[in-house]
Amino acid sequence: MTAVAIRPRWSPPPSLRLVGRRLLMVVPIILGVSILTFWVLALIPGNAAQQLLGPEATPEQIRALELELGLDRPAVLRYLDWLGGAVTGDLGTSLVNGQSVTGQIAERMAVTAELVALAFVVSLGLAVPVALLAAYRPNRLFDRVSMLVSITGLSVANYVLALLLVLVFAVELTLFPAIGFVPLSEGVAGNLHSLALPAAAIAFPLFCFYTRFLRGDLVDQLQGEDYITTARAKGIGPWQVLLRHAFRNSAFGLITVVGLNLGTLLGGTVIVEQIFALPGMGQLMLQAINTRDATVVQGCVVVFAVVAVLANLAADLLYAVLDPRIRYGSR
Repeated sequence: MTAVAIRPRWSPPPSLRLVGRRLLMVVPIILGVSILTFWVLALIPGNAAQQLLGPEATPEQIRALELELGLDRPAVLRYLDWLGGAVTGDLGTSLVNGQSVTGQIAERMAVTAELVALAFVVSLGLAVPVALLAAYRPNRLFDRVSMLVSITGLSVANYVLALLLVLVFAVELTLFPAIGFVPLSEGVAGNLHSLALPAAAIAFPLFCFYTRFLRGDLVDQLQGEDYITTARAKGIGPWQVLLRHAFRNSAFGLITVVGLNLGTLLGGTVIVEQIFALPGMGQLMLQAINTRDATVVQGCVVVFAVVAVLANLAADLLYAVLDPRIRYGSR
């Protein structure tokens, strides 16, 4: 009798299982954010009907417009309707102008994405070399100056910094425009010129935070870790020890911090876009809040949440790529 070989069942690779687990966690988080946002918006006094008709409107007029907009329906039913559309990518229509919320967000997202990307590139591009130089010779003049700048920068809110930048570089020196946005399609130079001050207002606090975080972690590792002592005992030069050993380990923490920062960064764009009159998602959300346009606010918050969660997911996956033990661990 011939033995039949049993083929082993296919099992996804560990990295794929890690992605699957992380994606499953995204769903309840986004659902929770959408429910919380809808609930908070329902509790806020006033609605789009009252805002559109103004203070002179009679209760009958307000009631009629509420019926027309569907605001008389129970909040649970309105949320379920919204959720059914959101699953298919339809975030509803604006209560104020009747336009598609998905379309408005898609139109504004490019400006916010470019602003955030520029701020990230500038802040990280400056913070990493500054932190490395500061950690190379701690407590020297360069280190002390960089830490003083970092602490000062962390003490200033980005909207205050934005106003100072406008006052100095737009009003006094007239080097950059105070408001306005030039689309990328009209030229890279003009586009970057219009985004220079808003990107600086967002990037500078990030630069300060990343510099302080990375410098502190590098110094701790250089002064207290056994593998650093071993590397030095092997005759490896100080710059190689710093770059190849200490910085590689510190990069794990920096990746996590960058991923977590994205949610805060998106929140910061709301005020900065308003100050510099940038037609991004932050400005759209602020206008929607002023007009009580709950559908637009709901859509913006959910999109912000999705981006923040996916950024954290990307940070987790990058972390796993850099440290293979995590791919097979229990995280």
